[in-house]
Amino acid sequence: MVIMVVMMIMTLTTVAKAVDTNNVFDPCSDSAVQKSDGFTFGIAFSMKESFFFDQIQLSPCDQRLSLSSLNAQLAVFRPKVDEISLLTINTSTIHPSMYGGHMVAFAGRKYAARSTPAFVADSTHTISSFTLVLEFQKGTLQNLYWKKFGCASCATHSSFVCLDDQDCAIPTSNCKNHGGSVDCNIGIQLTFSGTDKNDKVLNSWYEVKNLRQYSLYGLFSDLRDSFIGQYDRLF
Repeated sequence: MVIMVVMMIMTLTTVAKAVDTNNVFDPCSDSAVQKSDGFTFGIAFSMKESFFFDQIQLSPCDQRLSLSSLNAQLAVFRPKVDEISLLTINTSTIHPSMYGGHMVAFAGRKYAARSTPAFVADSTHTISSFTLVLEFQKGTLQNLYWKKFGCASCATHSSFVCLDDQDCAIPTSNCKNHGGSVDCNIGIQLTFSGTDKNDKVLNSWYEVKNLRQYSLYGLFSDLRDSFIGQYDRLF
């Protein structure tokens, strides 16, 4: 499995400098974290079927999946616990449609927490905006969820299409890595829920939930031209 360098992590909130007490940097190792710790997790890109063994979905850490033999791609991130973050994967170096078109977020070994496979891209459509929730119990990751907000946000752009009444997508032919003019970088709004190892409640998911379908892209003015402005120039 090829390890990709973290392309970008931007946080919405500004907090006082805190000590990172988590010394676990391997996404396939277990850790118990508190607020403001760094937390390492991975996102694997491959075919949907490659994440299953005997019809059971396994963690990408499980060697029974043999993802390395399938040339699966891996991005590793280390955001701060309970900060709303915008994670970016540069599609000029990783092409989801060429590696099976699906991604699974994961971390840990004992609980082997993993998300369901999320469709990213194929030869026809590309989805570039996602929201991921990491759910903890007493500081240990239990689950990872992809959250959907529907297609209301793509109604104003004629070139966007709604897939399964859940995701806004653009034609893959418009992406730079397919000869178009749009970067189509993958943006992941990352949030947290549950409790940390000190039983403090993690609230960032509820903050995003209250924003509903509004993308965090709009809250990062310095990213607007590269993530939203390029779409506007298509119409």
